Amino acid sequence: MQKTLLQWYEANGRHELPWRNTTDIYHIYLSEIMLQQTQVNRVRDEYYPQFLAKFPTLKSLGEAPLEEVLSAWSGLGYYSRARNLHKTAQLTQGKLPSEYKELLKLPGIGSYTASAICSFGHHQGITVVDTNIARVIKRFYALLDANAKNIDTHAAQLLNHKESRAHNLALMDLGSLLCLPKNPKCDICPLREQCRGKEEPELYTQTKKTKYESLELFYGIYIRNNKIALTQTEGSMYKGMLELPSVEPLEEDFLRSFKHSYTKYRLTVNLYHLEEIEKKCIWIAMDELHAAPISSLVKKALL
Repeated sequence: MQKTLLQWYEANGRHELPWRNTTDIYHIYLSEIMLQQTQVNRVRDEYYPQFLAKFPTLKSLGEAPLEEVLSAWSGLGYYSRARNLHKTAQLTQGKLPSEYKELLKLPGIGSYTASAICSFGHHQGITVVDTNIARVIKRFYALLDANAKNIDTHAAQLLNHKESRAHNLALMDLGSLLCLPKNPKCDICPLREQCRGKEEPELYTQTKKTKYESLELFYGIYIRNNKIALTQTEGSMYKGMLELPSVEPLEEDFLRSFKHSYTKYRLTVNLYHLEEIEKKCIWIAMDELHAAPISSLVKKALL
């Protein structure tokens, strides 16, 4: 079965992904952090190469001001990831540890990221379980209501210790390309014969619906001498970023509204024109906004 899986991976795996064709541990680590909440294609084609062009090494990342890192991360969302990347770069002084337990001590590195670095970067015989692999394991062993520990145990039973890196990547691609959450392609799956859950595959991947919180926000736009007034974020959503100043809504100054999604929030953003401003602001030239630590919400507001 393991041999069949690796043969399938050799023929069908996503070998073109740049972080699979490097031995640079920082590049592998960066890709894993970016891929946590962002689609593969967007990371590969846009964010990953742009970020590495600006911060080619972990040392250069640690030496950069946090504001520059947040600016480069703009559009990826979940900005705590960027802050943790920066903290880790500073703490490790440009070199990540290779031991799983040592990696877990670093900001923003949990069990999955630590195991991915060890497996994909250092070729260590360790299981890697992301959402795709977890789905494969639950179906393959027909696990109902399995917790993370149970899934990890079964993943360890399945691990090919001689080819652990390729094995983990193969399972990841199997989950991404064939063993889909809905309408899985069981008829062409290399594990079909041994799979215990193939008759009712969707039975083992039922998930709870995410509950979203609706918020309405009110922001003012004040531009003077081709500079825009921004304020330092005080809330938790875009901590450390610059945002538009919040205002009390006045109907006569209303410009427009738009919808925006951020993590668990569904936002209605209302924009108002300001003739003056009393708050302490940070003035950013309009032609320098691209380098400022602003969120995709602010970018959308200024379109």
